[in-house]
Amino acid sequence: MSHIVVIGAGHAGGSVVDALRRSGYEGEITLIGEEAHVPYQRPPLSKAFLAGKIAEERLYLRPESFYEKKDISLRLSSRVTAIDPSLKKVTLQSGEIIKYDRLILATGSKVRRLNLSGTDDPRVHYLRTIDDTKQAQKGLNKAEKIAIIGGGFIGLECAAVLRSMGKDVIVFEAQMRVMERVLAAELSSYYQDLHRAHGVKIQLNAGVTAIQPSQDSLIVSVDGSDNVFVDMVFIGVGIIPETILAEGAGLAVDNGIVVDDQCRTSDKDIFAIGECCNHPNVFAGGRARLESVQNAVDQAKLVAAIIMGEDAHYNTVPWFWSDQYDIKLQMAGFSAGFDQAFVRGNKSSGHFSVLYYRADKLIAVDSIASAADHMAARKLIAAGISPEVEQAINSDVPLKSFL
Repeated sequence: MSHIVVIGAGHAGGSVVDALRRSGYEGEITLIGEEAHVPYQRPPLSKAFLAGKIAEERLYLRPESFYEKKDISLRLSSRVTAIDPSLKKVTLQSGEIIKYDRLILATGSKVRRLNLSGTDDPRVHYLRTIDDTKQAQKGLNKAEKIAIIGGGFIGLECAAVLRSMGKDVIVFEAQMRVMERVLAAELSSYYQDLHRAHGVKIQLNAGVTAIQPSQDSLIVSVDGSDNVFVDMVFIGVGIIPETILAEGAGLAVDNGIVVDDQCRTSDKDIFAIGECCNHPNVFAGGRARLESVQNAVDQAKLVAAIIMGEDAHYNTVPWFWSDQYDIKLQMAGFSAGFDQAFVRGNKSSGHFSVLYYRADKLIAVDSIASAADHMAARKLIAAGISPEVEQAINSDVPLKSFL
């Protein structure tokens, strides 16, 4: 009987074992994860779960009973130390060896850690796992003033939650504007104004140089600025793909595990899915490594289909979202490399979109509280349709009318 081993029990790993059983795969499945938890959603860790608004069980993709019912062997709290593609086996830290016929790497990412003094203090937190957030929650009741290092999605989502809890929040962002890597200047300024209106202090071009623990507080040192005294620090400065096992197995690695448009690695019997893999993406104009739930789920379904004999290929418009306060941002396509950006609608109304063009081609749309624009944008980009700018920015004309 064929045996599929999945390394990584995150969103991608949990989704692929589900998809395999749904697709009719009847062979053995083993899912190996380093954490003690069944596969779960990570986005709520910096939002609803941090705020204590949802129970841990609601994070789980499936209850533990699902895996037993579907005859999926769960190996939690288990770390793989080596992969041997020639013998088709993986070795666990315990010394146990598990043989496979097909291997799926869903190893995800690890947080990018700051090389600063003081970050090992128990009042300094990264939010990557359930246990990370639970540990942070223990100190929130006593903490009044909180610093967040990093003005990206995680940092700002965390800031919104903490302000809703009545905390005094200051955000340090090393770049000239928040979310500079992924958003146009119009949207960065919108979010800066939004957070400041809610009472969040934002320091831009602020490089944190040290965190100095003292008995009563943490002292955050910022280059060219006065020290700031806080009770707790959250750090959100990005993630790094987990590729150590792939490198050790001799697989091609370049900003992630290199795969083709079927998510196959340089070994035909090993696949890689989710944010650990670097895949061909026509919408990125080359290759991409996506950090999104949508990508994890879509690639999981793709690999399940291929294993079941379908000739499937990954060709999906990427989309993302972020919830901050009561504002939902929905993003479609890749805006990287745009040469023009146009606002559709009125920013002051709180319902608008930013359309990104490169060489007169629509490549991405970011929408604020404009679900209709977002859904139409995904279809327009998939179809390669680029409306004339003068028409596209007229909010009286639905974007879907250009399909």
